Amino acid sequence: MEGSTILARRLDPRPRHQQIAAELRAQIMSGALKAGEQLPSTPHLVTRFNAANATIQRALQALKDEGFVRGYAGKGVYVRDRQSLVVEATAYKAPAPRGYTYELLQVSELEPPADVAAALALDDGELVVMRHRLLLHDGDPVELSWSYYPLSIAAGSPLAGRGKIRGDAPRALTDLGFPQRHFQDRVSARQPTTEEVEGLDLPTEVPVFRQFRVIYSDADRPVEVSVLIKGGHLYELSYHQPTG
Repeated sequence: MEGSTILARRLDPRPRHQQIAAELRAQIMSGALKAGEQLPSTPHLVTRFNAANATIQRALQALKDEGFVRGYAGKGVYVRDRQSLVVEATAYKAPAPRGYTYELLQVSELEPPADVAAALALDDGELVVMRHRLLLHDGDPVELSWSYYPLSIAAGSPLAGRGKIRGDAPRALTDLGFPQRHFQDRVSARQPTTEEVEGLDLPTEVPVFRQFRVIYSDADRPVEVSVLIKGGHLYELSYHQPTG
């Protein structure tokens, strides 16, 4: 349970301001500190966490940078009225005027990373078409993606083109005779690369979700692998799985 007391297997090695920010962040995400609610005063937090004023200020600044709280001069610090952006774990997100839009950053033919080659069951040295994109929600960057297609499938098709695909990749794969039938995700968390920090405008010390997605066509043939990177702050992944 969040906030429960457990036996420490090792001491938390993080700087004190990170520990304090984590405690407050968890309270906000759980609803213990509600949207619009004022955080305790700095003197109160100094006493509560037995920390210096400067340490508390660093913790609050981290939460401000991540969008969890907002400070008002002479009034205090308040929890922002902003819900987590729930990202449905679907194969693609349909563009919409005030929803999701894409920017195509790069298209190239290359030898894929080892995990991608293995997932696509490629022979040694076999090439892929890679499409690198930025996903935005209401104009804000929320995801970087790298999608890989076997060159034996994608060569000469819209997937290998240098522009956006009319109908997007699912339509292109269907037109090539490889309709999407199901996909599998592996999700992990790690610290971001410099490219990811800059591309997603990530605050300091925020980890990212990494989804490694394999899309299958008929006869369970893998036809696409996508690596999807999302900022771990303010975003949630939502999965729906039938149980019967």
